[in-house]
Amino acid sequence: MSTALILFRRDLRLSDHAAVTAACRQHDRVLPVYVHAPQEDGTWAPGAASRWWLHRSLESLAAQLGIVGGRLHLAAGDTIACLRELIKATGASAVHWSRRYEPAAVAADTALKAALRADGIEVHSHPGNLWNEPWRLATDAGQPYRVFTPFWRKQRAQLPEAAPLPAARARDWLRLQGSLPVEALGLLPANRWDAGLAEHWRPGEAGAAELLEIFTDDAALDYAKGRDLPARHGTSRLSPHLHFGEITPSQIRHALQARADATDARRRPDLEPYLRELGWREFAHHLLHHFPHTAQENFNPRFDDFRWAPADAAVLARWQRGRTGIPLVDAGMRELWHTGWMHNRVRMVVASFLTKNLRQHWRHGARWFWDTLVDADLANNTLGWQWVAGCGADAAPYFRVFNPYLQGAKFDPDAAYIKRWLPELAGLPAKTLHEAWKHPSALARCGYPAAMVDVGGSRQRALDAYAALPL
Repeated sequence: MSTALILFRRDLRLSDHAAVTAACRQHDRVLPVYVHAPQEDGTWAPGAASRWWLHRSLESLAAQLGIVGGRLHLAAGDTIACLRELIKATGASAVHWSRRYEPAAVAADTALKAALRADGIEVHSHPGNLWNEPWRLATDAGQPYRVFTPFWRKQRAQLPEAAPLPAARARDWLRLQGSLPVEALGLLPANRWDAGLAEHWRPGEAGAAELLEIFTDDAALDYAKGRDLPARHGTSRLSPHLHFGEITPSQIRHALQARADATDARRRPDLEPYLRELGWREFAHHLLHHFPHTAQENFNPRFDDFRWAPADAAVLARWQRGRTGIPLVDAGMRELWHTGWMHNRVRMVVASFLTKNLRQHWRHGARWFWDTLVDADLANNTLGWQWVAGCGADAAPYFRVFNPYLQGAKFDPDAAYIKRWLPELAGLPAKTLHEAWKHPSALARCGYPAAMVDVGGSRQRALDAYAALPL
């Protein structure tokens, strides 16, 4: 009778799960395991919001396993040592897991695989949570892609057509004494600031399926336009579920396609804009795989000589807390603080304000997002911040500086988003908020701070600094 361990990490689901399916098909008994080992992520161990999500997602996975007769075994410490103890206790001959793609995680998994194989244990790593492995696609010259459009053209032509795998069931789910309670992992904040996160999110596979159903029935029908309007629920909001592997890109694509096929041709949604956004996620992992240094360093070394302003804790604190005096920026930062998420259009605006108007290094913003976003993903976070700062692959031109007033007037014309997150300004007309520099006394009477910088003047200073870069 053969026994296998399934090692869960950022693949916290049972359906469309290659490692679970293989283990259940190939072995008589299966033990689901999660080992909490944040040290394996190096300098990018999960931030506070991600830890909150992980706690809830582990609870959800444990409940899902309980429904089918299994039990999630939780451990903490060194993964190799923990698995060796479990292998000894169960007589397991194999371990299955989903691949991770961040540089530190890849190094940890490589060492784990070598150690287990040296012990005589079969090790099977399976595709993780992407359409294609990050190393699969290459230019005609055999080089990594550095520009999104040709990458997506090839990726789009090679999207897997196979239907998502159904949830697998083991012949015998193994149960073992000694599992830690999830509370023992210390993932929840001690001061319990997480009420806003709990109000807005339902981590886990069932929560992901619920959001996907809502998206396919509503926002997907007008995604191309609705995705840019932060006051609307015009996006899928599936990014944290994707990061923690509670849903896969293939599941999303097939659900959207089924909805489109069942819709009258006159109202059939155009799926391409949304699939392209998932393509950016794939591109981010492609870049991080081939250029792992970019999580800390500029992709374009020309920007190593850029004249960033000196790091200023007071400046950063005002930006972090949504007290910059720029309404759209502050609304976005307060949404982030309360919910652990921010609309993508607004993410670009707040990032541009930090890196260009305030000229603070993009790494300061990346670190804050890493700690506060429930969808904090190293590949996406790195690509996004370097794209806005102008120093990344396929980056926004350095002279593109998002004007937060114009962005607000265009994408939040009635200021509904601003007023939702800045309730002290709810009584002011939208025009006043979109031209806040003209009405400082009206905003001051509401207890709102004066703008940190003049948007136009700070933009010009940023352009001057960019112009001084060597060609």
